[in-house]
Amino acid sequence: MNFFNMVLNFIYTPVCGICGKDSRDFLCDKCFREYSNKEIANIEINKEPNFYFDEKIHLFMYKDEIRNKIIDYKFNGKAYLYKTFSEFFVKNKKINVFFEKYDIIIAVPMHKKKEKIRGYNQSALIAKEIAKKNNNLKYENDILLKIINNKVQSTLSKKERKINVKNAYKVLEKQKLINKNVIIFDDIYTTGNTVNECARILKENGANKIGILTIAKD
Repeated sequence: MNFFNMVLNFIYTPVCGICGKDSRDFLCDKCFREYSNKEIANIEINKEPNFYFDEKIHLFMYKDEIRNKIIDYKFNGKAYLYKTFSEFFVKNKKINVFFEKYDIIIAVPMHKKKEKIRGYNQSALIAKEIAKKNNNLKYENDILLKIINNKVQSTLSKKERKINVKNAYKVLEKQKLINKNVIIFDDIYTTGNTVNECARILKENGANKIGILTIAKD
């Protein structure tokens, strides 16, 4: 257990991130059953010629209580929710079949200035937890670096988003990518420009297959 997890476990009593009741796994059985009925988890094969990833999969639609929980997780300091979201992934059979095809999971990196302000990279926490509970996957946090502190994607138009992320990332550990199948994890899939730019850089540096995994699709 790393220092950050130790701090989280010390600060936060293990409770279900959905209903707030005591739960050792941060997700109670009742909420798991209820929200499992809202899961989608269908693999979508990429057919867009300008997209570099091969397939994508998300658990939920970005609406209602899931949307509220993601906002809490990202912007309201509720870092412990990474445990709740991680449980949804590791308990989903379709997602686990998806995991079997991949070697590495990485998170879309944040610029160091933004991560310092927020205090954590919300995607990295979940990606690391998924790898910890899945023997097929290795979490890597030093392959991809964000080198441009660009504008927030949600404030821009579709055309602006594509331009905004261009050349915003850099590969640091190319040797770890050669012929590897890589999952890129992000919290929300909207236009796909962010993960696509990450996928482009990874493919150009030797990655074999790229899959996109997100909590929700907007």
